[in-house]
Amino acid sequence: MDRITVAGSTAFQPSAGYDYMENNCIEEPSKLCEFKKLNGRILKTVDSVYQDVASVDECRELCLNSPYRCHSYDYGDTGEMVCRLSHHSRATLSDIQEPYLDVPEAATYELSSCYNVSIECRAGDMVARIQTSKLFDGKMYAKGSPNSCVRDVNNSLEFELTMQYDNLECNVRKNGLGRYVNDVVIQHHDKIVTSSDLGLAVTCQYDLTNKSVTNEVDLGVHGDISPALSEEVTVDSPNVAMKITDRKGEDIMQSAEVGDPLALKFEILDKNSPYEIFVRELVAMDGVDSSEIVLIDSNGCPTDHFIMGPIYKSAKSGKILLSHFDAFKFPSSEVVQFRALVTPCMPSCEPVQCDQEDISGERRSAVSYGKRRRRRSVSSSAAHDDMLLVQSIQITDKFGFDKGANRYTHQRRF
Repeated sequence: MDRITVAGSTAFQPSAGYDYMENNCIEEPSKLCEFKKLNGRILKTVDSVYQDVASVDECRELCLNSPYRCHSYDYGDTGEMVCRLSHHSRATLSDIQEPYLDVPEAATYELSSCYNVSIECRAGDMVARIQTSKLFDGKMYAKGSPNSCVRDVNNSLEFELTMQYDNLECNVRKNGLGRYVNDVVIQHHDKIVTSSDLGLAVTCQYDLTNKSVTNEVDLGVHGDISPALSEEVTVDSPNVAMKITDRKGEDIMQSAEVGDPLALKFEILDKNSPYEIFVRELVAMDGVDSSEIVLIDSNGCPTDHFIMGPIYKSAKSGKILLSHFDAFKFPSSEVVQFRALVTPCMPSCEPVQCDQEDISGERRSAVSYGKRRRRRSVSSSAAHDDMLLVQSIQITDKFGFDKGANRYTHQRRF
């Protein structure tokens, strides 16, 4: 293990009397790799610079196939068709003062994790094994059986899920003579499916004539979601609506994909209303086993800024509040329901200060238009009753299992 492997945890800490040495030539899993985009910043110094690189995808491949452990790259920001590679990322730059240049139009792509997947086909079951380059803390489960056929993983680099053919809870399907298939999800968050999660379509083919076994794995990074708004709830005095829109708060989304940039929009429908609003206790729930996750707490602050950002007032109108989030879903349900308490105030609402971690890992204060209790003042009217708003989304999760991407085959003879 090293700084990259344990990034995001407290395992790597200063210790007097010790020197830390790191192997920069180690070979890591590389079957499927994910990069995360860091907008507005590029490294001041890098390890390699390539000219005449045709595309950002080609730059990505140069990083993955570099002779050293490449952990970040940028493309086209320091010159046309220029690709820059570095062994550094935010996880290794904590002791370096101001390693980045702030360039609004630029972006750095940081390696998040790489995965190797193997399938073992046995007499009565199949075993999906995962090896990752970064400590994984989450769960691995059979799609459609997230509670009954699941493996909880606690900070591990290797983990597996065994699925018996005669176990109905794991939902292994027989598809023709000697062919068994199943869909597996690797989920990072404890309760919801996000764009960081992986979908695996696994197949064991038993050739009964020559006693050979072939393994196939289809890897897909993004899960497909086809949401449809079921209803819009409005509340009198004032009339307030909660909608799911694009990031600008304009178009109501009829369909989306896990990871798509969306927004929750809270709007007073009467433009002449004397009220403004603030939001608290925003909760996302599923429609099956009452699983839920708190997105905005009772103080009006985000609980996890990676899932949902603070609530802010629209620049177009003080009657509109927005909160950005990336599309997600629950693993066990085709319904995601948002529920929020909205409180009117007059003539204006006072925001709350929330501490949150930005993309660089630094703690910053952010304004959110949600609060546990409105602060009384001479200019404000008496407090009004909270209004409960509910918005439901119907979801179809496919994870790209039928797309056939990143397939490999392993053959074993008896």
